[in-house]
Amino acid sequence: MATNPLERKLSDLLGGKTAGALEKAFDMVTAGDLLAHYPRRYAKRGELTSLAELPEGENVTIVAEVRRATSRSMQSRRGSVLEVVISDGHGILTLTFFNQAWREKELVPGARGIFAGKVGRYRGTAQLAHPDYALFPDLPFEGGALAKEWTDHPVPIYPATGALPSWRMQQSIELVLDEVRADIDDPVPADVRRERGLVTFSAALEKIHRPQKDADWREARDALRFQEAFVLQTALLERRLAARASPSTARPATTGGDLERFDASLPFTLTGDQTAVGEEIARDLEQAHPMNRLVQGEVGSGKTLVALRAMLQVSDAGGQSALLAPTEVLAAQHLRSIVKSLGPDLSAKLMPTLLTGQMSTAERKKALLRIVSGQARIVVGTHALMGDKVTFFDLGLVVVDEQHRFGVEQREALRAKGANPPHVLVLTATPIPRTVAMTVFGDLDLSIIQELPAGRAGIESHVVALVDHPGWIGRVWKRASEEIEQGRQVFVVCPAIDATAVEADTDLVDDDEGTEEKPHPKASVEGVMKLMPQVEALQGRRIAALHGRMTAEEKDEIMRSFAAGHIEMLVATTVIEVGVDVPNASTMIVLDADRFGVSQLHQLRGRVGRGGLPGLCLLVTAAPADSVARERVDVVASTTDGFELAQADLELRREGDVLGATQSGGRSSLRLLRVVADADLIGEARQAAGEMLEQDPTLATNPALRAAIDRRLDDRAREFLAKN
Repeated sequence: MATNPLERKLSDLLGGKTAGALEKAFDMVTAGDLLAHYPRRYAKRGELTSLAELPEGENVTIVAEVRRATSRSMQSRRGSVLEVVISDGHGILTLTFFNQAWREKELVPGARGIFAGKVGRYRGTAQLAHPDYALFPDLPFEGGALAKEWTDHPVPIYPATGALPSWRMQQSIELVLDEVRADIDDPVPADVRRERGLVTFSAALEKIHRPQKDADWREARDALRFQEAFVLQTALLERRLAARASPSTARPATTGGDLERFDASLPFTLTGDQTAVGEEIARDLEQAHPMNRLVQGEVGSGKTLVALRAMLQVSDAGGQSALLAPTEVLAAQHLRSIVKSLGPDLSAKLMPTLLTGQMSTAERKKALLRIVSGQARIVVGTHALMGDKVTFFDLGLVVVDEQHRFGVEQREALRAKGANPPHVLVLTATPIPRTVAMTVFGDLDLSIIQELPAGRAGIESHVVALVDHPGWIGRVWKRASEEIEQGRQVFVVCPAIDATAVEADTDLVDDDEGTEEKPHPKASVEGVMKLMPQVEALQGRRIAALHGRMTAEEKDEIMRSFAAGHIEMLVATTVIEVGVDVPNASTMIVLDADRFGVSQLHQLRGRVGRGGLPGLCLLVTAAPADSVARERVDVVASTTDGFELAQADLELRREGDVLGATQSGGRSSLRLLRVVADADLIGEARQAAGEMLEQDPTLATNPALRAAIDRRLDDRAREFLAKN
């Protein structure tokens, strides 16, 4: 079988030295890796780069014109310095070369080219020391069509490094493109391509790397963007088909069973969303292939109740359910919540059991015996559930809470404990924009719970901008005291446990006249706990700390005490981010809120306003008003709609690696595709991929597409998609 041209090794095509540099800088090994390194932008020979905004200390690639070059002898040692002044027509930048006076002959006034190096400053003037450069050929002649063509010719500017400047990347790409282009097959079927007026893969690579005019690279980008969406959606839908083809044990609903008894005992009516999603899950569980469903739910929307009803349906059919939680605090709370919801009779029958890593040997043995014997129909635990000694009698359902907190291997280890592949229900309170869900979780069926239960009083959110009003921190503590005075409770969240992880600052000691300048650890649990005795408004209040270095017993004891109202203010890290449910907690104070992501802040805010009390969230930040960090905080304060926040977060983060670099492997990050801007395109590609798979489910007639999937997603990425 002929070798796929895109799988040819760069060491064979470019030689070992260049190939080694490319692998070290960009993890490139094959021709396909290099040719997928698309230009970040296109310059014009006739257009100059603005020099006014070059970031000091960073590597830049610019287009500029030489104004003058001067060579002089060094005073302190032997040798010469060549100083070349380049300009964008407004500002200037100095190029400095040591003992390279010969460059003066080519860096003549009027010469234009690309210059690359690290921006420094010498005697107040921006400079590039020993930059790389590539000069443009001379203008063919003044005026006329040829001159315009010369000045308008797009020059690709590639993501580069100091050792591999843009034009060297271009040279390598052109050499490889010449070698393999003629043999490249198109992964997008011809009829799909023709219907959308797209150029072939081979033509797209030529036009994006060697455009003659702007229309070329735009046409290429359209084709490559659709191809990226099409390949990824085919991979996801293929996994979905494969999952549905594997056998599982059907768990049909039972008339007169525990689920009906449970529903009849509920003191409230399920929301419309809870009912609809519950019906979707119930139908999935009745199938003889594994359910793979993702349930997105707003904070406090009742996802856990929906999951519990699914567990009861599985139990009625003779199976066990395992609920995997990311922290011991959350696992313990889930168990307490389940026991409370079931009531004494159902709890005694189903025997909900907790399994965590810090249990005593005796407790652990007791729990393991209940699990292996089948006595425990509902098992709640942390990573300890994946242990070698944990054996289930009949694992029928795996519920993963806050799936982003777990790795692929951990989830798969739990799924493997079923005699047949168990049904899988993934819960997340981190809203995911539709296109991200379609791109990342396209192999899962998706359900959404947006409707909140009746009786929620809502949450008010405010930004406390210390950079503008440093004295406001005193008002924050007074506001907390006022809430406690009314019999309510307060969360204070810090980004760190102690001062070792954060720098010193002075913005948390309150003073009625402003801010007292006393250095202390910035927004750490230990630092805030030391600060509390200095805060007059909170004198005599019952305040406790909670963080991840505590033992399971300590954390559980503190959470029980807080839930019972014995602790009035809890100073914690993000161990309380998800699932913690204390209806009497009315206020959430997040210190250094700019250090958290949008979804984290939304999750934290969701810990209050869960009962009949109105919630208050104070986002304390010292971030400048025009910074991206402050923008994140402001957008959280502007709305409580999690899906609106998720969309805003995606735009603020400029997308990054949507598939998640730590879970899916470096090559799986999106290249040209943008899930915000390309929402319609992704949907269109998904529909085309689905129609094609209906005709060719094994891709037998589409070998180029099969090769593209294998090339696009490395082993870790395929594992991520297969197991998510």
